[in-house]
Amino acid sequence: MQPKRALLNDINPHLINFYQQVKAGLEITIPLENDSDLYYQYRQAFNQTELPSALSAQYFYYLNRTGFNGLCRFNSKGEFNVPFGRYKTIHYRYDFSDYSQLFQDYQFYLGDFDQLVVGKQDLIYADPPYDVEFRQYAKEGFTWDDQVRLAQWLASATGPVITSNQATPRVLELYQALGFQVMTCLAPRRIACNGDRSPALEMIAMKGMSQA
Repeated sequence: MQPKRALLNDINPHLINFYQQVKAGLEITIPLENDSDLYYQYRQAFNQTELPSALSAQYFYYLNRTGFNGLCRFNSKGEFNVPFGRYKTIHYRYDFSDYSQLFQDYQFYLGDFDQLVVGKQDLIYADPPYDVEFRQYAKEGFTWDDQVRLAQWLASATGPVITSNQATPRVLELYQALGFQVMTCLAPRRIACNGDRSPALEMIAMKGMSQA
């Protein structure tokens, strides 16, 4: 999916800063090496770098490419705390200018989803943190109350909606009760906090797709 215009939202300020910097033509100027000493040096520097900044975006890219299992995890102080990944080979990108033109009509918004101004016929795709034990994707986390609040917000949308999540019994029950068309499928896990990349049962919930 490559829409001409898009509004992309997240509660993680580092992710939004990264995409904003990519939109501005981000180029990596710091050395990138698959080295544990450099990793922890950059992790400490990243946790001390203020937002928004191109340097913080460079650190964020490096840490996500080099850290354990592709995790993006923060402690209660908002500090990135993922350990070194120990990959054999990592291919790093230094120039993101190819994406700059693509993102020119994209807006990147930092904040809660219920603050978004969405058009009546806009297609919404929501990809919240999975309903699993690990939810510290951002400093604030994402609780079950947030899952319910999101589902209710999506149900109130007048345009087409698609959302995905871990197919836990309570998630399936929540979206079915709100009138969504619910399907499940086995999907590969590209990120896992415990190293388990076996396929997971995932839910796809939709409503209003006849309008799309």
